Amino acid sequence: MSQEPKNIDALIVGAGPCGIFQIFELGLLGIDSVIIDSMEKIGGQCSELYPDKPIYDIPGIPVCSAQELVDNLMEQIEPFNPEIHLGEEVVSVESKNENYLVTTSTNNQFITKTIFIAGGVGSFQARKIKLKDIEGFEDKWLHYKVKNKKDFFGKNLVIFGGGDSALDWANDFASDKEFIDSGGKVALVHRRDEYRGVAASVKTMKALVNEERINLYEKSTLKSYSVDNENLKTLTLSVEKEEKVIPADSMLVCFGLSPKLGPIAEWNLEINKKSIEVDTEKFQTNLPGIFAIGDISNYPGKKKLILSGFHEAALAAFAAKAIIEPGKKVHLQYTTTSPKLQERLGVSEK
Repeated sequence: MSQEPKNIDALIVGAGPCGIFQIFELGLLGIDSVIIDSMEKIGGQCSELYPDKPIYDIPGIPVCSAQELVDNLMEQIEPFNPEIHLGEEVVSVESKNENYLVTTSTNNQFITKTIFIAGGVGSFQARKIKLKDIEGFEDKWLHYKVKNKKDFFGKNLVIFGGGDSALDWANDFASDKEFIDSGGKVALVHRRDEYRGVAASVKTMKALVNEERINLYEKSTLKSYSVDNENLKTLTLSVEKEEKVIPADSMLVCFGLSPKLGPIAEWNLEINKKSIEVDTEKFQTNLPGIFAIGDISNYPGKKKLILSGFHEAALAAFAAKAIIEPGKKVHLQYTTTSPKLQERLGVSEK
């Protein structure tokens, strides 16, 4: 028996800084929200691409790392206890009696009055390996992320890539006693002999190679593969213009992530060069009740700054309040003086 869709007031797509701050602005107005992100962790680009890089243009904060900003925003929304879905993507949005029926990649369904798209530059998708007909084996023996480590136990695991993710997983499996005891073996294939990962991870990997716990193939690319009853058997590598056949049961491809607009492109929104057109009064799209904030939104004079996204989130929240509670006047209140806002924040006036 299928589960009934959950009725909610606000659904946020994208859990970067602007999406997180949207929770805060909605919470101040007494609106509970659900937030969904295709990434496995909160924070969007800040957490995934440059967590340690400094940010200097957040008002009142002379400097903080991108991850510190995310951590502070998460602390700020704690009073509102939002429902968070990570590793999940919105796959469809249907209009239903002035509301929207939202379905996700894990078959969760929500009926919501408002939607806030805070998708940054789009959802991050794994960069795929390019080889004829190989895509048909995805999630069988071709993987772009590790969902369960034990799925690789007892297998000849070949990892492709030269960045942090490839190095971390190669080091992790090669150091895992349970994986080794299961008969598992690790190979790392990289197209160059220089690495994008942090120096410490490279040093660890080279040590494991010297201990013969990782088989390393540098200046190598995948040329072909062989299967038996759809099970992977061998990989043929092009190693400095020579071919080398290696045993393989599973492939883990870590070529990084690339942003794509994804299913959002199919929602009948007005899109211009991968950005969503909005007005500047409400930051509402051409569809009533659907707002777009942060880098994914576009309007005359748009600047892709985090602080601009915070401003957009505030005005979008007030516009959403009028949709969620039509006919009810929305009064502007200040956190410094409003007992109601301080109650929602769980603080008392000092």
